[in-house]
Amino acid sequence: MTEHPLLPHVRAALHQVEDPEIRRPITELGMVDEIRADDDGNVFVRVLLTVAGCPMRSEITGRVTSAVTAVDGVSSVDVELGVMNDEQREAMRTMLRGGQQQRAIPFAQPGNLTRVLAVASGKGGVGKSSVTVNLALALAKQGRAVGILDADIYGHSIPDLLGLGDARPTVVDDMIMPVPAMGGLRVISIGMLKPSRDQVVAWRGPILDRALTQLLADVYWGDLDYLLLDLPPGTGDVAMSLGQKIPSSEVLVVTTPQTAASEVAERAGTMAHILEQRVLGVVENMSWMETTCPHCEQSHRLELFGSGGGALVAEALTERFVYEVPLLAQIPFDESLLSGGDRGTPIVESHPDHPSAQAITGLAEQVASRKKGLLGTRLPLAT
Repeated sequence: MTEHPLLPHVRAALHQVEDPEIRRPITELGMVDEIRADDDGNVFVRVLLTVAGCPMRSEITGRVTSAVTAVDGVSSVDVELGVMNDEQREAMRTMLRGGQQQRAIPFAQPGNLTRVLAVASGKGGVGKSSVTVNLALALAKQGRAVGILDADIYGHSIPDLLGLGDARPTVVDDMIMPVPAMGGLRVISIGMLKPSRDQVVAWRGPILDRALTQLLADVYWGDLDYLLLDLPPGTGDVAMSLGQKIPSSEVLVVTTPQTAASEVAERAGTMAHILEQRVLGVVENMSWMETTCPHCEQSHRLELFGSGGGALVAEALTERFVYEVPLLAQIPFDESLLSGGDRGTPIVESHPDHPSAQAITGLAEQVASRKKGLLGTRLPLAT
Protein backbone atom coordinates (compact mmCIF):
# COMPACT_ATOMS: atom_id res chain seq x y z
CA MET A 1 0.00 0.00 0.00
CA THR A 2 1.39 3.40 -1.00
CA GLU A 3 2.15 5.73 1.91
CA HIS A 4 0.30 9.03 1.97
CA PRO A 5 2.65 11.77 0.66
CA LEU A 6 2.08 13.93 3.76
CA LEU A 7 3.39 11.35 6.23
CA PRO A 8 7.18 11.76 5.63
CA HIS A 9 6.82 15.52 6.15
CA VAL A 10 4.75 15.02 9.30
CA ARG A 11 7.38 12.60 10.70
CA ALA A 12 10.11 15.13 9.97
CA ALA A 13 8.12 17.80 11.80
CA LEU A 14 7.55 15.51 14.80
CA HIS A 15 11.27 14.78 14.94
CA GLN A 16 11.72 18.45 15.83
CA VAL A 17 9.33 18.17 18.79
CA GLU A 18 11.16 17.61 22.07
CA ASP A 19 9.71 16.19 25.25
CA PRO A 20 9.82 19.20 27.62
CA GLU A 21 11.22 17.14 30.51
CA ILE A 22 13.62 14.75 28.77
CA ARG A 23 14.76 17.24 26.10
CA ARG A 24 14.94 14.59 23.37
CA PRO A 25 12.79 14.26 20.20
CA ILE A 26 9.54 12.40 20.88
CA THR A 27 10.22 10.23 17.83
CA GLU A 28 13.56 9.16 19.31
CA LEU A 29 11.86 8.31 22.62
CA GLY A 30 9.31 6.04 20.98
CA MET A 31 6.44 8.34 21.97
CA VAL A 32 4.89 8.58 18.48
CA ASP A 33 2.60 5.55 18.26
CA GLU A 34 0.56 6.24 15.13
CA ILE A 35 0.26 8.81 12.31
CA ARG A 36 -2.53 8.96 9.74
CA ALA A 37 -3.41 11.47 7.03
CA ASP A 38 -6.24 11.72 4.51
CA ASP A 39 -6.55 13.43 1.13
CA ASP A 40 -8.15 16.51 2.71
CA GLY A 41 -5.03 17.20 4.79
CA ASN A 42 -6.48 16.00 8.08
CA VAL A 43 -3.74 14.47 10.22
CA PHE A 44 -4.14 12.19 13.24
CA VAL A 45 -1.21 11.68 15.65
CA ARG A 46 -1.25 9.36 18.64
CA VAL A 47 1.41 10.19 21.22
CA LEU A 48 2.30 7.92 24.15
CA LEU A 49 3.01 9.66 27.44
CA THR A 50 5.59 8.13 29.76
CA VAL A 51 3.08 8.02 32.63
CA ALA A 52 -0.67 8.57 32.86
CA GLY A 53 -0.42 11.65 35.08
CA CYS A 54 2.29 13.37 33.03
CA PRO A 55 2.25 17.07 34.07
CA MET A 56 3.42 18.11 30.60
CA ARG A 57 0.52 16.58 28.66
CA SER A 58 -0.87 19.96 27.60
CA GLU A 59 2.60 21.23 26.63
CA ILE A 60 3.27 18.11 24.54
CA THR A 61 -0.12 18.36 22.82
CA GLY A 62 0.55 22.00 21.99
CA ARG A 63 4.02 21.32 20.61
CA VAL A 64 2.82 18.45 18.42
CA THR A 65 -0.14 20.46 17.14
CA SER A 66 2.01 23.48 16.28
CA ALA A 67 4.69 21.43 14.53
CA VAL A 68 2.28 19.42 12.38
CA THR A 69 0.06 22.41 11.56
CA ALA A 70 3.11 24.13 10.05
CA VAL A 71 3.53 21.34 7.45
CA ASP A 72 2.40 22.38 3.96
CA GLY A 73 -0.80 20.61 2.98
CA VAL A 74 -2.03 19.99 6.54
CA SER A 75 -5.51 21.41 7.15
CA SER A 76 -6.22 20.04 10.65
CA VAL A 77 -4.47 18.12 13.41
CA ASP A 78 -6.02 15.70 15.89
CA VAL A 79 -3.68 14.68 18.73
CA GLU A 80 -4.62 11.72 20.88
CA LEU A 81 -2.68 10.91 24.05
CA GLY A 82 -2.02 7.38 25.26
CA VAL A 83 0.32 5.87 27.84
CA MET A 84 3.39 3.68 27.35
CA ASN A 85 3.22 0.10 28.56
CA ASP A 86 5.90 -1.42 30.79
CA GLU A 87 7.90 -2.79 27.88
CA GLN A 88 7.94 0.56 26.07
CA ARG A 89 8.99 2.42 29.22
CA GLU A 90 11.79 -0.07 29.84
CA ALA A 91 13.04 0.37 26.27
CA MET A 92 13.03 4.15 26.68
CA ARG A 93 14.90 3.99 30.02
CA THR A 94 17.51 1.65 28.57
CA MET A 95 17.99 3.98 25.59
CA LEU A 96 18.38 7.01 27.85
CA ARG A 97 20.95 5.22 29.97
CA GLY A 98 23.00 4.39 26.90
CA GLY A 99 22.03 0.72 26.92
CA GLN A 100 22.94 0.20 30.57
CA GLN A 101 20.37 -1.41 32.84
CA GLN A 102 22.19 -0.70 36.09
CA ARG A 103 21.95 2.66 37.81
CA ALA A 104 25.14 4.63 38.10
CA ILE A 105 26.04 8.21 38.93
CA PRO A 106 26.84 9.56 35.45
CA PHE A 107 28.95 12.46 36.75
CA ALA A 108 31.36 10.05 38.44
CA GLN A 109 32.03 8.06 35.26
CA PRO A 110 35.33 8.42 33.37
CA GLY A 111 34.97 10.69 30.38
CA ASN A 112 31.87 12.51 31.63
CA LEU A 113 32.06 16.11 30.36
CA THR A 114 29.68 17.78 32.83
CA ARG A 115 31.34 20.23 35.20
CA VAL A 116 29.90 19.70 38.67
CA LEU A 117 30.04 22.80 40.87
CA ALA A 118 29.18 22.38 44.54
CA VAL A 119 28.15 25.70 46.12
CA ALA A 120 29.11 25.60 49.80
CA SER A 121 29.14 27.91 52.81
CA GLY A 122 30.31 27.68 56.37
CA LYS A 123 27.04 28.97 57.83
CA GLY A 124 23.46 29.68 56.81
CA GLY A 125 22.06 33.07 55.91
CA VAL A 126 24.82 34.10 53.49
CA GLY A 127 22.65 33.79 50.35
CA LYS A 128 24.20 30.55 49.09
CA SER A 129 21.01 29.31 47.43
CA SER A 130 20.36 32.68 45.77
CA VAL A 131 23.90 32.63 44.39
CA THR A 132 23.35 29.09 43.10
CA VAL A 133 20.11 29.95 41.29
CA ASN A 134 21.35 33.19 39.76
CA LEU A 135 24.68 31.65 38.73
CA ALA A 136 22.82 28.79 37.04
CA LEU A 137 20.66 31.25 35.10
CA ALA A 138 23.70 33.33 34.13
CA LEU A 139 25.44 30.21 32.79
CA ALA A 140 22.27 29.24 30.92
CA LYS A 141 22.21 32.70 29.30
CA GLN A 142 25.65 31.84 27.87
CA GLY A 143 23.97 29.01 25.99
CA ARG A 144 24.97 26.29 28.46
CA ALA A 145 22.79 23.36 29.50
CA VAL A 146 22.51 23.66 33.28
CA GLY A 147 20.98 21.54 36.02
CA ILE A 148 20.50 22.29 39.72
CA LEU A 149 20.42 19.64 42.42
CA ASP A 150 19.08 21.09 45.65
CA ALA A 151 21.19 18.99 48.02
CA ASP A 152 20.31 21.20 50.99
CA ILE A 153 18.29 18.35 52.45
CA TYR A 154 17.02 20.25 55.48
CA GLY A 155 16.60 23.74 53.97
CA HIS A 156 15.61 23.07 50.35
CA SER A 157 14.72 26.53 49.02
CA ILE A 158 15.65 26.21 45.33
CA PRO A 159 12.09 25.45 44.08
CA ASP A 160 10.71 28.58 45.78
CA LEU A 161 13.56 30.75 44.48
CA LEU A 162 12.68 29.65 40.94
CA GLY A 163 8.94 30.09 41.40
CA LEU A 164 8.27 26.36 40.96
CA GLY A 165 5.82 26.20 43.86
CA ASP A 166 4.48 22.66 44.32
CA ALA A 167 5.89 21.34 41.02
CA ARG A 168 6.74 17.66 41.14
CA PRO A 169 8.94 15.59 38.85
CA THR A 170 7.56 12.92 36.56
CA VAL A 171 8.63 9.47 37.74
CA VAL A 172 8.89 6.75 35.09
CA ASP A 173 9.17 3.59 37.18
CA ASP A 174 12.62 4.07 38.76
CA MET A 175 13.69 7.04 36.61
CA ILE A 176 13.00 10.63 37.74
CA MET A 177 12.70 13.49 35.27
CA PRO A 178 14.00 16.86 36.53
CA VAL A 179 11.47 19.67 36.59
CA PRO A 180 11.90 22.21 33.75
CA ALA A 181 12.42 25.75 35.04
CA MET A 182 12.99 29.24 33.66
CA GLY A 183 15.98 29.74 31.43
CA GLY A 184 15.89 26.08 30.40
CA LEU A 185 17.20 24.92 33.80
CA ARG A 186 16.61 21.33 34.92
CA VAL A 187 15.89 21.16 38.65
CA ILE A 188 15.43 18.49 41.28
CA SER A 189 15.02 18.93 45.02
CA ILE A 190 14.23 16.64 47.91
CA GLY A 191 11.37 19.03 48.60
CA MET A 192 9.76 17.93 45.31
CA LEU A 193 9.75 14.30 46.45
CA LYS A 194 8.15 14.82 49.87
CA PRO A 195 4.45 13.93 50.25
CA SER A 196 3.76 17.45 51.54
CA ARG A 197 5.62 20.76 51.83
CA ASP A 198 5.39 20.82 55.62
CA GLN A 199 6.92 17.38 56.13
CA VAL A 200 10.20 17.53 58.05
CA VAL A 201 13.22 15.67 56.67
CA ALA A 202 15.17 14.08 59.51
CA TRP A 203 17.58 11.78 57.72
CA ARG A 204 21.08 10.87 58.82
CA GLY A 205 23.75 8.33 57.97
CA PRO A 206 22.85 5.51 55.54
CA ILE A 207 19.33 6.83 54.78
CA LEU A 208 20.71 10.24 53.82
CA ASP A 209 23.44 8.60 51.73
CA ARG A 210 20.89 6.52 49.81
CA ALA A 211 18.73 9.59 49.19
CA LEU A 212 21.69 11.45 47.67
CA THR A 213 22.54 8.47 45.47
CA GLN A 214 18.94 8.43 44.24
CA LEU A 215 19.02 12.14 43.38
CA LEU A 216 22.24 11.66 41.42
CA ALA A 217 21.70 8.26 39.78
CA ASP A 218 17.94 7.93 39.34
CA VAL A 219 17.39 11.39 37.84
CA TYR A 220 17.71 11.56 34.06
CA TRP A 221 19.74 14.75 33.69
CA GLY A 222 20.53 14.37 30.00
CA ASP A 223 23.56 16.11 28.52
CA LEU A 224 24.58 18.94 30.85
CA ASP A 225 27.41 21.41 30.59
CA TYR A 226 27.07 22.26 34.29
CA LEU A 227 25.40 20.67 37.31
CA LEU A 228 25.21 22.98 40.32
CA LEU A 229 24.82 21.38 43.75
CA ASP A 230 23.35 23.60 46.45
CA LEU A 231 24.95 22.09 49.57
CA PRO A 232 23.70 22.52 53.14
CA PRO A 233 25.75 25.02 55.15
CA GLY A 234 28.59 23.62 57.20
CA THR A 235 30.73 20.51 56.88
CA GLY A 236 28.26 17.73 57.66
CA ASP A 237 27.17 14.43 56.13
CA VAL A 238 25.97 15.79 52.79
CA ALA A 239 29.21 17.61 51.93
CA MET A 240 31.24 14.52 52.80
CA SER A 241 28.96 12.12 50.95
CA LEU A 242 28.83 14.20 47.76
CA GLY A 243 32.58 14.70 47.82
CA GLN A 244 33.00 10.93 47.87
CA LYS A 245 30.33 10.21 45.23
CA ILE A 246 31.57 12.84 42.75
CA PRO A 247 35.27 13.31 43.49
CA SER A 248 35.77 15.30 40.29
CA SER A 249 33.42 18.06 41.45
CA GLU A 250 34.66 21.60 42.09
CA VAL A 251 33.62 23.82 44.98
CA LEU A 252 32.57 27.47 45.19
CA VAL A 253 32.68 28.89 48.72
CA VAL A 254 30.12 31.61 49.50
CA THR A 255 30.67 34.01 52.39
CA THR A 256 29.71 37.50 53.51
CA PRO A 257 32.14 40.31 54.38
CA GLN A 258 32.12 40.02 58.19
CA THR A 259 34.94 38.18 59.93
CA ALA A 260 32.65 35.73 61.73
CA ALA A 261 31.26 34.45 58.43
CA SER A 262 34.65 34.30 56.74
CA GLU A 263 36.16 32.17 59.51
CA VAL A 264 33.54 29.44 59.18
CA ALA A 265 33.62 29.70 55.37
CA GLU A 266 37.28 28.63 55.51
CA ARG A 267 36.12 25.36 57.07
CA ALA A 268 33.85 24.63 54.12
CA GLY A 269 36.78 25.13 51.76
CA THR A 270 39.05 23.01 53.92
CA MET A 271 36.49 20.18 53.96
CA ALA A 272 36.49 20.19 50.15
CA HIS A 273 40.29 20.02 50.17
CA ILE A 274 40.24 17.08 52.59
CA LEU A 275 37.90 15.28 50.19
CA GLU A 276 40.39 16.09 47.40
CA GLN A 277 37.96 18.35 45.55
CA ARG A 278 39.28 21.46 43.84
CA VAL A 279 38.12 24.76 45.34
CA LEU A 280 37.38 26.92 42.30
CA GLY A 281 37.13 30.19 44.22
CA VAL A 282 35.32 32.36 46.75
CA VAL A 283 32.17 34.44 46.26
CA GLU A 284 31.51 37.33 48.65
CA ASN A 285 27.78 38.02 48.86
CA MET A 286 26.11 41.14 50.34
CA SER A 287 29.38 43.03 49.90
CA TRP A 288 27.81 46.50 50.11
CA MET A 289 24.65 48.42 49.39
CA GLU A 290 24.39 51.46 47.15
CA THR A 291 22.51 54.27 48.89
CA THR A 292 21.80 57.91 48.04
CA CYS A 293 22.96 60.44 50.63
CA PRO A 294 20.09 62.77 51.68
CA HIS A 295 22.58 65.63 52.13
CA CYS A 296 24.74 65.54 48.99
CA GLU A 297 22.39 63.44 46.85
CA GLN A 298 25.38 61.38 45.74
CA SER A 299 25.47 57.58 45.67
CA HIS A 300 27.64 55.94 48.34
CA ARG A 301 28.54 52.40 49.23
CA LEU A 302 27.25 51.35 52.62
CA GLU A 303 29.10 48.32 54.00
CA LEU A 304 26.36 46.80 56.14
CA PHE A 305 28.34 43.73 57.15
CA GLY A 306 31.87 45.08 57.26
CA SER A 307 34.40 44.43 54.54
CA GLY A 308 37.19 42.14 53.45
CA GLY A 309 35.71 38.77 54.44
CA GLY A 310 35.83 37.28 50.97
CA ALA A 311 39.42 38.31 50.41
CA LEU A 312 40.39 36.84 53.80
CA VAL A 313 38.86 33.48 52.92
CA ALA A 314 40.56 33.44 49.52
CA GLU A 315 43.94 34.33 51.04
CA ALA A 316 43.62 31.76 53.82
CA LEU A 317 42.65 28.93 51.46
CA THR A 318 45.38 29.85 48.98
CA GLU A 319 47.95 29.72 51.78
CA ARG A 320 46.59 26.39 53.03
CA PHE A 321 46.45 24.66 49.63
CA VAL A 322 49.06 24.29 46.90
CA TYR A 323 47.19 26.43 44.37
CA GLU A 324 45.53 29.83 44.11
CA VAL A 325 41.96 30.18 45.36
CA PRO A 326 40.78 33.55 43.96
CA LEU A 327 38.03 35.86 45.09
CA LEU A 328 35.83 35.46 42.00
CA ALA A 329 33.06 37.95 42.74
CA GLN A 330 31.71 40.51 45.16
CA ILE A 331 27.93 40.75 44.89
CA PRO A 332 26.24 43.93 46.16
CA PHE A 333 23.22 43.66 48.42
CA ASP A 334 19.98 45.14 47.15
CA GLU A 335 16.29 44.86 47.98
CA SER A 336 15.65 43.70 44.41
CA LEU A 337 17.84 40.67 45.02
CA LEU A 338 15.91 39.82 48.18
CA SER A 339 12.40 40.47 46.87
CA GLY A 340 13.16 38.66 43.61
CA GLY A 341 13.93 35.52 45.59
CA ASP A 342 10.70 35.88 47.56
CA ARG A 343 8.70 36.18 44.33
CA GLY A 344 10.51 33.37 42.55
CA THR A 345 12.00 35.76 39.99
CA PRO A 346 15.82 35.72 40.33
CA ILE A 347 17.47 39.06 39.66
CA VAL A 348 19.55 37.76 36.74
CA GLU A 349 16.26 37.01 34.98
CA SER A 350 14.16 39.98 36.14
CA HIS A 351 16.75 42.82 36.25
CA PRO A 352 19.80 41.71 34.21
CA ASP A 353 21.26 45.25 34.18
CA HIS A 354 21.20 45.62 37.96
CA PRO A 355 24.67 45.77 39.62
CA SER A 356 23.96 42.56 41.56
CA ALA A 357 22.92 40.75 38.38
CA GLN A 358 25.96 42.06 36.54
CA ALA A 359 28.23 40.82 39.34
CA ILE A 360 26.71 37.34 39.05
CA THR A 361 27.00 37.45 35.25
CA GLY A 362 30.67 38.29 35.72
CA LEU A 363 30.97 35.35 38.10
CA ALA A 364 29.52 33.06 35.44
CA GLU A 365 32.05 34.35 32.93
CA GLN A 366 34.85 33.72 35.43
CA VAL A 367 33.62 30.19 36.10
CA ALA A 368 33.38 29.44 32.38
CA SER A 369 36.81 30.89 31.66
CA ARG A 370 38.56 28.96 34.44
CA LYS A 371 38.81 25.64 32.70
CA LYS A 372 38.87 22.54 34.83
CA GLY A 373 42.45 21.53 35.54
CA LEU A 374 44.29 18.77 37.36
CA LEU A 375 45.67 20.97 40.13
CA GLY A 376 43.87 20.21 43.37
CA THR A 377 41.81 17.39 41.81
CA ARG A 378 41.87 13.74 42.74
CA LEU A 379 43.22 11.53 39.94
CA PRO A 380 41.77 8.04 39.37
CA LEU A 381 45.11 6.25 39.64
CA ALA A 382 45.51 2.70 40.91
CA THR A 383 48.61 1.54 42.75
